[in-house]
Amino acid sequence: MDERHLSRRRLLGTVGATGAAGVALGATGGALVAHAQDGEPATELASVGATRVPFHGRRQSGITTPQQAYAHLAAFDLKPGTGRRQAAALMRRWSRTAAELMAGREPEGDSGVARDAGPCSLSVTFGFGRSFFGRTGLKAQLPRQLAPLPEFSMDQLDRDRSEGDLWVQIGAMDGLVAFHALRVLQRQAAGYAGLRWQMSGFHRSPGATAQPMTGRNLMGQVDGTNNPKPEEKDFDRRIFVPSDGQPSWMAQGSYAVFRRIHMLLDDWEKKPLAAQERVIGRRKSDGAPLSGGEEDTEVDLDKRVDGELVIAANAHVRVTAPESNGGAAMLRRSFSYHDGFRSDGSPDAGLLFVAWQADPLKGFVPVQRKLDRGDALSPFIRHEASGLFAVPGGAASGEYVGQALLEG
Repeated sequence: MDERHLSRRRLLGTVGATGAAGVALGATGGALVAHAQDGEPATELASVGATRVPFHGRRQSGITTPQQAYAHLAAFDLKPGTGRRQAAALMRRWSRTAAELMAGREPEGDSGVARDAGPCSLSVTFGFGRSFFGRTGLKAQLPRQLAPLPEFSMDQLDRDRSEGDLWVQIGAMDGLVAFHALRVLQRQAAGYAGLRWQMSGFHRSPGATAQPMTGRNLMGQVDGTNNPKPEEKDFDRRIFVPSDGQPSWMAQGSYAVFRRIHMLLDDWEKKPLAAQERVIGRRKSDGAPLSGGEEDTEVDLDKRVDGELVIAANAHVRVTAPESNGGAAMLRRSFSYHDGFRSDGSPDAGLLFVAWQADPLKGFVPVQRKLDRGDALSPFIRHEASGLFAVPGGAASGEYVGQALLEG
């Protein structure tokens, strides 16, 4: 038997599809993983290890995929002399490798770092930055939706940790599996592209709460309640480029806005609980709006008590509400980060904000402009890095991500 099929992720169990979430789960009790030596009894993977996300499909994974506990975001710049042909070779190789890793198999030349783990819901998502098109002679295919984002008053952007020719988002339920995927892709980029920046994030782990809930950010606030939901009739229109959209190579793709948002936690934590809740417009305990109800209760922006608005005029939930922004909406799929402490002793921590939309000029930009004009949360955050990436649709079996662009 081929040696690479005797390595870290030999799944002896079958994997069945779950359907709506787009995630495949191992057979009852978890898939079986063989030990390193023949003859030893196989052990069962826990469900978190056996869970598999498909790579091939009309859309890329990592957009509507259930959020994983560990993430890496990275941008690469093409090396001088690397053009369209070399970029196509890299994307072909990356796509093949991502498909292997996400299926729980070991790609050729693998280091075996995570050989005893299952797929662990690994997802790998690829995107192209604005600069990619000039470097590869594809300016004619540059989408209008990749127009540079406006400058905002709260921006303190580090240009070296912003943008990039190529963008990779990696998510997994196991930290080692996530790191391994990042390392493999970085090594395979050698000769074609160099790392521009990389950031690591995290989210709630499965089973960490008594019942499934929207995630919390490092301010302790429930974050993401008003996200568009796949069952809503206009979800696809808001988040994905239609099959007949332009440019045609972006069909069933989406645009990702990335922002590294540093939270001034020392200042935030000095605020009394009631003041924090007024800033957000929601209860900290359960995410319910201050206007009443439970987390998923629609916010009543008109409710008053003794003539005063219950949801303050500059409360974050009011400023970001679709009805406050002409219906603008985006799918937020962010991760928290912590990179140690700064020279003043304050935590270097915050949010790796990732928002998906069919058109950032109709999604992120109008909402951020509104926030820039008056959001009670603004004194407690700083935007330190930024990026905008075109994420094309998924690849069919035998194809690679971006093939319609690079070979069209």
